[in-house]
Amino acid sequence: MQAQQIASAITGDWLVKPVLQKAGMHISDDKKNITLFNGLVERTFRLFPNVACTGYKNITTGQQLIRAVMPEAVITINGKEYNVGGLYGQKEKAYLLPQWLDGFTAGENDFRFVSYDTGELKPFINWQARDWWSSNTQHPKGKQISFAYRNNEASLKDLLVKVHYAVYDGLPLMAKWVTIENKGTATYKIDGLKNEVLALVEEESAVVGKPEIMKKQQGIYIETNYAFNNAMRYELSDQTTHWKVDKSYTSQVNYDYNTPCVLEIYPDKAPGIELQPGESLTSVRSFELLMDSYDRERRGLAVRKMYRAVAPWTTSNPIFMHLVSRNDEEVQHAIDQCAATGYEALILSFGSHINMEDTSAANIMRWKKNADYAHSKKIKIGGYSLFSSRRISEEDDVINPLTGKTGGAFFGNAPCFGSRWGLAYRDKIKTFFTQTGFDIWENDGPYPGDVCASTVHPGHKGLDDSQWRQMETQKELYKWLNEKGVYINAPDWYFLDGTNKIAIGYREVNFSLPREDQKILNRQNIYDGTWEKTPSMGWGFVPLTRYQGGGKEAILEPLSEHLTDYEQLMIQYYGAGVQACYRGPRLYDTDATKQKVIEVISWYKKYRDILNSDIIHLRRADGRDWDGILHVNAALKTKGLLMLYNPTKERITRTIKVPLYYTGLSTVAVVAEKGNTRKTYKPDRNYDIELSFSIEPEGYTWFTIE
Repeated sequence: MQAQQIASAITGDWLVKPVLQKAGMHISDDKKNITLFNGLVERTFRLFPNVACTGYKNITTGQQLIRAVMPEAVITINGKEYNVGGLYGQKEKAYLLPQWLDGFTAGENDFRFVSYDTGELKPFINWQARDWWSSNTQHPKGKQISFAYRNNEASLKDLLVKVHYAVYDGLPLMAKWVTIENKGTATYKIDGLKNEVLALVEEESAVVGKPEIMKKQQGIYIETNYAFNNAMRYELSDQTTHWKVDKSYTSQVNYDYNTPCVLEIYPDKAPGIELQPGESLTSVRSFELLMDSYDRERRGLAVRKMYRAVAPWTTSNPIFMHLVSRNDEEVQHAIDQCAATGYEALILSFGSHINMEDTSAANIMRWKKNADYAHSKKIKIGGYSLFSSRRISEEDDVINPLTGKTGGAFFGNAPCFGSRWGLAYRDKIKTFFTQTGFDIWENDGPYPGDVCASTVHPGHKGLDDSQWRQMETQKELYKWLNEKGVYINAPDWYFLDGTNKIAIGYREVNFSLPREDQKILNRQNIYDGTWEKTPSMGWGFVPLTRYQGGGKEAILEPLSEHLTDYEQLMIQYYGAGVQACYRGPRLYDTDATKQKVIEVISWYKKYRDILNSDIIHLRRADGRDWDGILHVNAALKTKGLLMLYNPTKERITRTIKVPLYYTGLSTVAVVAEKGNTRKTYKPDRNYDIELSFSIEPEGYTWFTIE
């Protein structure tokens, strides 16, 4: 354990104990500076002669991230780039001293600060906690401030630019976004919008080296609500993070001034918007989390805690079945099985007989009847709908700008969300949920970022605004559904705009492999897919029937003949707090199978709070020896739950170190195997205990820690 973590155990660690300090703002005595703070992070701005960020400090480590002043935002209007805020006059760019600020000046052509207003943090989505079994039912709290700017240029006098910041209670986290309001009669082309520009201290110095291979500043982690490409990870889905060099930083070590030390946040292919009179434009929203460690687990814990706070809907984690149905009788039979075993929701899977795009009165009435029946059994119901990876027509598919024809999209062919078909699809989905009372939408192939060169689609003007406008359409639909109480599974990174769950990350054809392989591969997927995602943010997969090939050795049906494997697959998913898509026509076939499902579900519900808590990664499954994970939550009575597996053909006995730091236990830990015999341990100076256990061949065990 790092020295910083050990020291923080004495003074308090925001990842273990709640932070008492609330978010606030402080204005300096001379009224020249304002600081946002919350006990973990502080960000300071010089107000005059123009606003500039002069300090961005991690209170836990003392790290100062800012080395030079930069504009607060950059907007390209009618082809010309304008700075918003910022100061000039800094000669040495390696560091910034407060006493230099009085000598700095404002840019004559820049947008200049005119006023600011403050208030309580407001939610970006009006989500309401319902009976979706959320571990967090509250919106985050904090403060926000908005700086207003105008430009003296006559042609720009009607544009009001506001740069907004939010600081959160209890996390080293800030959010930032920009709005542009057209208060005049002219139309402005917004060709580009950078909502964040930071001159950061470099992470490493190298005399030679290109920026793409040099390390970037690790003290700050940023996510925005503009991410897509079906990677199931934010880092690979992000469309907005850009590390740039600073040629004016002439004292840097790199001989060619190639150190990546300027961070800019903006989407590459957007916005390209014609801002009409009376309209406004909101940039992407940056969530900026200051990091206090290089440790992968600790950094992942920080990101997971951020999501629990800023997107509380992602903590919802209903127990659901994935039904493959041919008729309504099979739907009602599956609902009955869900109710009988303790399941909470039913999703009609791909290949089922549901069609959400059919808004005829007969279809709406049919599915409303099914929804009413599910609700009478206290079961939520949902269905699958595919958007992107399909061909619609020459008129409605995205137009490739290189060829002027359809084809060449992310999935080969795909509809444009701004086409007549795309806009109608959005409206049909809204109609279906409004009139049927359905609770869940599984949206496969959501908008993956395709640009479209069409000039006749009603949802965008042309190529320049096509990505932004399609993204707006997708995000508006998710937000609308979220605020209506609909739970959303979508295999892309739209969490910050209202989706609840994404695939944990798996290769579909692997489910045609033998069950023995699937068990180990699934545990690997869980282990790999929960570093940045909480358990509730990802789903796995269990094919009860044949899926993408494979023989009898790959499936669980008949369930009663493969009960040991069925139980193992349920345990390793529920034991990770991860819901899997149990895809097939039924949950049980015999009374013995039914009782086993009830037993596992009852166990999961008993320990649901800790099983939905954060995962500490102990040992990845490799088929050679034990593997396992540890759930931790210092706020619960059961502060830890350890899941251990033996993939070998022989009984094993092992002694391992179990890290208890994030359980909050420092003096005494009471450990019980499968809820039985309790044994007391004293954690060592690194907050570890030594635990011995035995596991039967191809079996598992679990321990509670209090």
